[in-house]
Amino acid sequence: MTEPVGKGKNGRDVYLGDIWPSSDEVHALLKYAMNPKAFQASYGKVKTEPGELWNHIKGVSGQVYDWPTSTYIARPPFFEGFTPQPPAQPAGGYGVRARAHHGAVRRLDHHRPHLAGRFNQEASPAGQYLVGHGVTKADFNSYGSRRGNHDVMMRGTFANVRIKNLMIPPRADGSREEGGVTLHQPSGEKMFIYDAAMRYMAEGTPTVIFAGEEYGTGSSRDWAAKGTQLLGIKAVVAKSFERIHRSNLVGMGVLPLQFAPGASYASLGLTGDETIDIELDSELKPQSRARLIITRRDGSRTEAPLTLRIDTPIEVDYYQHGGILPFVLRQLLAA
Repeated sequence: MTEPVGKGKNGRDVYLGDIWPSSDEVHALLKYAMNPKAFQASYGKVKTEPGELWNHIKGVSGQVYDWPTSTYIARPPFFEGFTPQPPAQPAGGYGVRARAHHGAVRRLDHHRPHLAGRFNQEASPAGQYLVGHGVTKADFNSYGSRRGNHDVMMRGTFANVRIKNLMIPPRADGSREEGGVTLHQPSGEKMFIYDAAMRYMAEGTPTVIFAGEEYGTGSSRDWAAKGTQLLGIKAVVAKSFERIHRSNLVGMGVLPLQFAPGASYASLGLTGDETIDIELDSELKPQSRARLIITRRDGSRTEAPLTLRIDTPIEVDYYQHGGILPFVLRQLLAA
């Protein structure tokens, strides 16, 4: 440890090596911490004498899980509106609004909910949700502990305090604002990305993310793709994708599209107030061509070629079914 961890009584720097116990000191104390008979006695009573607190826990019986009212676990929405047949895909593609433009290398752990460690931002969408459900700041816990509640997790998607949305104009000194905010269009109102997502969805407006190289690098966490889908994002257009996250996007029914070499949101002059159309081939095939059609506020149009990053035939099936979950369920129902 090269950096001091504090100051001693004499005012001198104290390093971790100064206070870290030796192996002999740890071993000498372990005998006081390990008592097998105590563990056996305690756990042996679980079935016969579970204790007062255990007896206060109420449960239900039956073949169908009775979802409790909880900020830790909630009935997932991924099968809402499920139909035995896959939904019809939009003819020719999507007309969408830009949600965010992210920088040259986008780490997935910047846009997914950060599962490790506490979060304590009361003003954040997730914090507001928990406070509204009677949870104090001290009991927010981590996103990882609440990953069974989609209402918390989707609010934590694109909410990292270090994320930079290039749709937000730079400050006078050229620096960029950090945090999960965006500009709602066409109003131009600045708000949390989650709040903008809910407004767009209420307006019936699908959205798209523009990103840089290796989008998704950092982790293959499932909530990065789940949160993206739940926020109404229909496509991600990037310079390139991290392998597993690209696959997870397809698995959640989100369209991954890749710029042609040398092209980017910056080279196209995107600012966020454009209307975006994505045109796909009438017959989806792995890595087929697509077109990005940009309509600016002054009515001018720009087109750019894209590559569909649905890479395999089975991924075409996943996407056409709205994701891997409804695909598998329809397979089971047909069996």
